Amino acid sequence: MQAACQHCGAKYTLDDKKVAQHAKVQFKCAKCGKTTVLDTKAPAAPDPEAARTPEATQAVSPMPSFARTGGGGGSAMSGTIVSQYAGLSLPADKVISISVIAGPAKGLVHKMGRPRVVIGRSGCDVEVNDPEVSRNHCSIEVKGEVVRLRDLDSTNGIYIEDERVRNAELQHLSEFRIGGTTMLVQITPKHE
Repeated sequence: MQAACQHCGAKYTLDDKKVAQHAKVQFKCAKCGKTTVLDTKAPAAPDPEAARTPEATQAVSPMPSFARTGGGGGSAMSGTIVSQYAGLSLPADKVISISVIAGPAKGLVHKMGRPRVVIGRSGCDVEVNDPEVSRNHCSIEVKGEVVRLRDLDSTNGIYIEDERVRNAELQHLSEFRIGGTTMLVQITPKHE
C-alpha cells in the first residue's frame, strides 16, 4: 500500500500484510515527526455490523522499517535507495568542486571523487561545522552532465537565492545556502 504523510507529503510503502486486517493505520513520519492516520479500506456500502463494532486502529511504535530514512539494511526500501543511485557517474572530461564561500567553514574546498557526496555537520563526505546544518543535510548527485542538489530531510532546508528548495539542478558557479553556510559549485574542464 502506498501512503503519504498528510502533513509534509513524504511517501511511504506500507506492508499490505501488516495493515490489511486494520480499518485504519497510524504511523509517525520520519521526515516531519507528525502522526498520520490512514483509512486502509475504501469506503463501501454501509454495513450494519460495522456500526456495532468499533474500528480497530493500529498504532505502529517503534517506527517500522518502511517509515525510517537512512536506516540500516534489511528493509524493503534499501533496495530502492540503492537502485536510485545506480546510474550516477562523474563526467570524464570535467572536475566538480564544492567550496564553502561564507560561514563557519569558509575556505573549505571538496573535489568530488564519487558521483554522490553527502554534505552535513558530521560523518559526511563534506563536513560543515555549522550548528544550523543537519547531520546529513543534503547531497550532490551527478549523472553525466547533470548535477543535482537534494535535501536529505534537513531541519533548516536548502536555499537558492532566498527560496527554499528540495531539489535543484546546479550549473557552474551555482550557489546555495544550508544553515549559515553558503556553498559554490564549480564545474571546470579536466586538465590532463
